Amino acid sequence: MKNLPTLVLLTAVTAAFGQTMVSPEVHSDSRVTFRLRAPDAQAVTLRLEATRVPPMQKGERGIWSITTEPLKPDLYAYTFMVDGVKVLDPSNPALKYNLLNSESLLHVPGPATLLWEINDVPHGVIHRHLYRSAIVGDDRPFLVYTPPGYDPAAKRTYPVLYLLHGYSDAEDAWTSVGRANVILDNLIARGQARPMLIVMPLGYGNREVIEGGWQGLARPGVFQDSNEKSRDALLKEVIPQVEKAYCISSDRAARAIAGLSVGGTQSLLIGLNAPESFAWIGTFSSGGLDPEFEKVYPNVDESLNAQLRLLWIACGQQDGLIGVNRKLVDWLKSKGVEPAWTEIPGGHSFMVWRRLLADFAPLLFQAD
Repeated sequence: MKNLPTLVLLTAVTAAFGQTMVSPEVHSDSRVTFRLRAPDAQAVTLRLEATRVPPMQKGERGIWSITTEPLKPDLYAYTFMVDGVKVLDPSNPALKYNLLNSESLLHVPGPATLLWEINDVPHGVIHRHLYRSAIVGDDRPFLVYTPPGYDPAAKRTYPVLYLLHGYSDAEDAWTSVGRANVILDNLIARGQARPMLIVMPLGYGNREVIEGGWQGLARPGVFQDSNEKSRDALLKEVIPQVEKAYCISSDRAARAIAGLSVGGTQSLLIGLNAPESFAWIGTFSSGGLDPEFEKVYPNVDESLNAQLRLLWIACGQQDGLIGVNRKLVDWLKSKGVEPAWTEIPGGHSFMVWRRLLADFAPLLFQAD
């Protein structure tokens, strides 16, 4: 009977796990129940991306809960507010990681037709790199997605998309939340996009722009310095490393740059001022745009039409940034440039950016 204490302990642990609280619980009709144990709380509310929900109700054992109406298949960021304090869901390991504002992540599954759903198709590989930047003066990561069937020993070369994240995100945002790799896997399997590499670098050129929180964007000198150094790090450090390590073409016609929010602004700053480096430019809800376009893009004129294969600008219709993006499009047209302009429903969110990437990627590296 010397094993009795162990048996009692295992029984207790099993019982505890048997009562494990499930949150979020996705029901078969796409309603979702959220739960949080907070017995001493006076008020608990749920903040769910793109969704209005009533206050949560307190039940037995101090568990607060709410069940939503059926939600559209997608990935949703959410948090709890407990007596005015933001709390992540302790029952959910899925995280929308962010340098300033991490949130829990809900996945409401959908049909295989949704490009961000993982399907039974060949999958690419995500590689992580770390290097010492002489330009920025720190150790910097970047990710590389190689498409299904990529063979480093083969002589075939691939086109490459340099895909930039937004402010407060890290270099992995486009894969962990944006599901760029899953979207490309599905597009390639359907024959709707050319097999390509995607390079996702860290987009901050100094520490001050992010360490100061959102005020970093309000400090013009810091923001400009960050954009200039991140541009130089991309052009002079990241691209040479990628072209040395991977089977990609160095031809500008096989090189694209795109980004979301501040990453969209960086794509414009780099691409429009260095058209000799990129033939394809895409922006999703560009944020931090300087409205003095003449100053920021001094060389833009109708000759850009012959240099660029695609200048694709997009934004969500409920995004507060849509006004300045429309003004940019109007200014480009006044200079004789012919951008492609796209608006879709939605705000400043990966729920929009996933869809925009799914629309943008098939346009890349296609014949005229």
